Amino acid sequence: MMKSMTSLRDLRHILRDVLGEDRFVENLEERLCASYDASRVSVLPDFVVYPRDTEDVCRVLGACHERNVCVTPRGAGSGLTGGAIPVRHGLVLDFSKMDRILEIASSDLVAVAQPGVVVSHLQRAVEKEGLFYPPDPASSEFASLGGTVAECAGGLRGLKYGVTRDYILGLEAVLADGNILRTGCRALKSVTGYDLTRLFVGSEGTLAVFTEITCKLLPLPSCILTLLASFPAIEGGLDAASVVVASRLLPRALEYMDERCIRCVDDYGDAHFPPEAKSCLLVELDGFDEESLVRDAKKVERICRDQGALTLERAVDTKARDGLWAARRAISPSLYRMSAKKVNEDICVPRSKMSKMIREIQQIEREMGLPIVNFGHAGDGNIHVNVMVDKEEEMPRARDAVKRIFQRAVALGGTLSGEHGIGLAKASFLSIEVGERELETMKNIKALFDPTGILNPGKIFV
Repeated sequence: MMKSMTSLRDLRHILRDVLGEDRFVENLEERLCASYDASRVSVLPDFVVYPRDTEDVCRVLGACHERNVCVTPRGAGSGLTGGAIPVRHGLVLDFSKMDRILEIASSDLVAVAQPGVVVSHLQRAVEKEGLFYPPDPASSEFASLGGTVAECAGGLRGLKYGVTRDYILGLEAVLADGNILRTGCRALKSVTGYDLTRLFVGSEGTLAVFTEITCKLLPLPSCILTLLASFPAIEGGLDAASVVVASRLLPRALEYMDERCIRCVDDYGDAHFPPEAKSCLLVELDGFDEESLVRDAKKVERICRDQGALTLERAVDTKARDGLWAARRAISPSLYRMSAKKVNEDICVPRSKMSKMIREIQQIEREMGLPIVNFGHAGDGNIHVNVMVDKEEEMPRARDAVKRIFQRAVALGGTLSGEHGIGLAKASFLSIEVGERELETMKNIKALFDPTGILNPGKIFV
């Protein structure tokens, strides 16, 4: 889809008049800031718009629709698959100014917020009311609510509490032509017609643009207990995680680290793992009864010992718990001490297949001659696979390694994206998992909601 210079010039005049100079910008600095995300890909947009309300969004999309100008919605730019990259230039719709929590309704266990609200800000606000918004992506301190809904973000608490789609009751969304569509409701149950809310969650900004999000909340657990175990075998942490879940224990987090992660984190910060440790497991339990929580923690510790744990450390207070989680949060940045670049993927397999998938990845590492580092959410089978690269000429081998990893994950009954979405990075691999008929159905849905193809073009589909 080509945009003419006349269309852009016309759009510039209309939106500048409607929004004002402060919300319609075209200086190079702000365009550069809107040109990239955490995928490290960069494409310069023609304009950046900062809407402050739904009416602004309707005006922008209506004007862009009439002139065939592409629109790329943007939250915090924390996505890892290039979902916020304006690959066909056009206009970036930056939601950082729509950042208000509109309502916290304790009696209904509901919060209503604009898409630019930072996830951790929402979490802290509802926690003051004794409530809990469980979705917890690693980027929650800066990721926007709208972006996590668009990607259906997962996170550390997925085993016990599920992912973002499990907490979105309703949406106010603006369609490509500028019309408003409202889905769902504030009630916890609704089976009225098709579930458009679930269709939009995870659609990566390709079907509609969210302007108001209604979230389900839970009572805030009053007790939390965290422990860290290290193991002498690379599968040790995964095997212990499987036994924990099979024992009918349900931690809110079961986080796995392989040996290379351990060594990188050791070098990066204050964590101190035994030199013979080949894997570790970070376990967090929560609930409302401290006595039963301690009982469950003892069961977890017994399971870890039975699986050959080298060390067991239980956090005695909030500071100690934060210290254990600091090691987990340090993984991604610490890996750059190992190599200059990394290709980060987020496959997900049935939990019972995790150890087998790790062995498959080890085989691919030997075949491709590139280090591959693994960590992730052992509770729900989500492995963050990092192919480490030092030189640009190694990138073709890294991409081949990624393709093989995707193929083997799908062959084990898994998926090529557990929580990062498809975006740009995985679009060429989609057919590994999605059949021709299913792919055609998805494209038909896209065409129904966005017939001119202006909404976040180039994402999901090649």
